[in-house]
Formats: sequence, structure tokens, C-alpha cells
Amino acid sequence: MIRSRAIKGTSFHAMRIGLLIGSLVLCAVAQNNPVILVPGLTGSELRNKDTNERVWFKTFKPKDDDIRLPLNADPTLMGDKLIATDALREIKVAGFSVIDAYGGFLKAMVGRGGYHEEKWDAPGDRGADKAVYVYAYDWRLDNVGNARALVKKVEALRTTLGKPDLKFDVVAHSMGGMVTRYAAMYGDADLPAAGKKPRPTWAGAKYFDKVVLIGTPNEGAINALNSLINGFTLNGVRIDLPFVQDTSKFMVFTLPAIYQLMPAPGTLRAFDETLQPMEIDIYDPKTWRKYGWDVTRDKDFVDQFEAPDRRIADAYFAGALSRAKRLHEALAAADGKTSGVSFYTVGCDCRTETPDGVVLYFDRQTNKWRTQFKPKGFTRWDGYRLSDADMRKAVLSPGDGIVPLHSIEASFESKRAGVKSIIGGETTEKICEDHNKQAANSGIQDYVIKVLTGKTVAPKQLAATAH
Repeated sequence: MIRSRAIKGTSFHAMRIGLLIGSLVLCAVAQNNPVILVPGLTGSELRNKDTNERVWFKTFKPKDDDIRLPLNADPTLMGDKLIATDALREIKVAGFSVIDAYGGFLKAMVGRGGYHEEKWDAPGDRGADKAVYVYAYDWRLDNVGNARALVKKVEALRTTLGKPDLKFDVVAHSMGGMVTRYAAMYGDADLPAAGKKPRPTWAGAKYFDKVVLIGTPNEGAINALNSLINGFTLNGVRIDLPFVQDTSKFMVFTLPAIYQLMPAPGTLRAFDETLQPMEIDIYDPKTWRKYGWDVTRDKDFVDQFEAPDRRIADAYFAGALSRAKRLHEALAAADGKTSGVSFYTVGCDCRTETPDGVVLYFDRQTNKWRTQFKPKGFTRWDGYRLSDADMRKAVLSPGDGIVPLHSIEASFESKRAGVKSIIGGETTEKICEDHNKQAANSGIQDYVIKVLTGKTVAPKQLAATAH
């Protein structure tokens, strides 16, 4: 009898231990990192912090607000009354939804992915499990500042949740990928001073686990240079703006982030009138003056800017160019190491009409330099006619219509530096979709969900030792 009770007791305790282990296993299976969505350029709505009126995106711009920024000699100190409040979920014109920006992606994460959306400042009881947080940021401003702000928000959220070691997965679209990469590589540190070689600390690796980069211009995009020279056009950054919005080069001039989207140092595909490669430094203000690109030398500059802005315009311009160059150098300094962060890249190579070059030639009739981004033929000074086909080969590349594939994979930079790229290659998922529609693509959404929930093969882990 005594033996019988001992057996029953042992069985009872074994059953309890088994249930406990089973519960832990189920929790481990069910647990998924919270996810942060980082939108791209123009992907966050902007509101006036005093009136709460939405300024971006709005069909008719408010009377007293504009997305143009007041200039500052130090680009990191720029700002105005506009603040980012949410991702741009859809774009409505005349009350009708015409573009699915990030709303469809968030619905897919909730519906098909089993996630739920949370607020940064007031997370619920499940704020650490399969939660989605939207990182809205002012996309006009310096990307390093926005990366540092992201790190601070993550640190504050971990404190609020009482989970100091919690890691997050990130889904970043377009320019949001540059913000995320910097946050992972440098944490809350600013760029090193000019002339000082960047050395990634991977201070942000303690916050992030999986990072999915969708259509990220890791080496920049020629459309940004075009936009700074000509303003937003159909051949510029291809943002669908109502005609009532200011899309001029004078507005673009005031946005530090656009400079940071230009082709990275050493990656610009520039050609002369014989379509031979040219070496030009787009991060040197003298280059802009030589080719007639400099807004501050434009005949309409005085009418476009007030006296205080005119006085510091040259200093701001030089500072914006220098900071953009140093950001690209900092991002290219990874040397094949990720300190344990897993990067997944989503790109596209089916759109051969992706702008990726510029032709520069001197027009002897007007005695001025011509800068041509369009694949349109022209007659040279010697009478030879360059055809449209010749120009297409020079200025177009495979990509997603905005970002060429080599930029998404950072293949030019890594080859130039002689190091292994931390992105692209075997971890690139190629899905045919236009850049501005990628977040709404169901195939991309499904791929992201599979990556985040562990239902796909993980990328090859790179060296986990920080510099």
C-alpha cells in the first residue's frame, strides 16, 4: 500500500513536470519578437503639432504650412512645427483612397501573420509578443537623427514593458532601411567627424534580431540627384504628388534626407557625350557650381528664400553634402560583420526601366553643360546622333523602377571596398513589383511573415564579433 502511494506520487509529480515542460515549449513556439515597421521617404504622415492639422499627405496643402524646412547651417538642427504621427496608411484624393501605402501591409501582419498592433507609449499586456509598432518619423530630416531616435524609443519601450533584454524584428521599406541599418550598426552615436574613418560598434545589435529591408537604396539612387537638380518629377523620386504640392527643386534643397539618398561615393554612373565613364564628386559643392546644378546660383534663388535663409544657404548646402557622404561611408564600413543581426533583402530586377545613370555634355550653342537623366537620344557637337537605345544602355538598369538592384544589394560598394556585403546575395528575395507598391504586394507580405515567424530558412549567419 505504501509502495502504491509512492508510485502514484511519483506519477503525479512527473505529470506536473511534463505539463510544465509542455507549457514552456508551447510558449517558446508561440512567442515571436515584436516587430517595428519603418516606412520610407514620404511614408509617415506629418501634422502641425499646435493645430494637429495633417499637412502630409493632404490633397490641398494648408495655408500656413509647407513641407519645406527652414535652413540651418547645421543640418542636424533643422525642424519646424511638423511632427510625424503615424505611417501613411493610404493616400486619399477627393475623399477616395487611391494608393495603399502601408495600411495593407499592417492588415496583412494582423490578419495573415497573427500579429496585433500596439502603441509605443501605452503597450498592452501582450506588447512583447507578436506585436507591431509603427515607427513614424519626419522623413525630411537627417537619417542619423531618425536612427538615434529609433534606438531611444526602443530602449524606452523595453523599460515600459519591463523587459530590458527584449529584441525586436524590423521591417523597413526604402529609406527606412538606411535608418534601421544605422541604428543597428551605431546605436545612439552620431556620425564620426569628417576625415575620421567610421568603425561600426554594432551598439544597436542588442535591440534587433531579424531585419527585412524592402527596396532599400543602400547605395542611393540617381533619382535623388535628379530631384535636387530638377525637383520631383515623373523621372524623379516618383512620388505621386497632387499638383498643388510644392515639388520644386527649391523645396527639395531644404530636405537633408534627399542628399543622403544620392548615389554613394564611388557608385555614381556618369557618362560623357561619347558614353565613356566620368569620375565626378557629387559631394563637392564645386561640382554643383561647375555643372550649373547649385540652387543658390539660380536666378530665382532670391525670390524663393528669405534673407536669413540666403545668408546660410551655402553653409547648409556644404554641410548637407558632407553629412550625406559620411553616412554612406558609415553604412559601407560593416566589413562583412553583423554582430548577430540577420539581414534579409527584398529586391526586384524585372523593371529594366530603372534610372541609374546620367550623361553630361557641353552644349556649344548655349555654352552650358547639359545634364541628361532621360534615355533620350541627342546629336553631339560632331554631328553624331546618339540613339534612344544607346542612352537606355547608359542610364537604365534592372531594378524596381526607382532603386536599381545593385543598390539594394550594395554590391558596388562592397566590391569597391573589397569586403563582403552584409546584405544581398543569397539572402535577397527577388519579387517583381514597382518600388512604391512593394509594401502592398501580397507576395512580399507573405515572405515577410514567413521570415518573421521562422517558417523560412534563416540567412547564413555572418561573423558575430563587433568591431
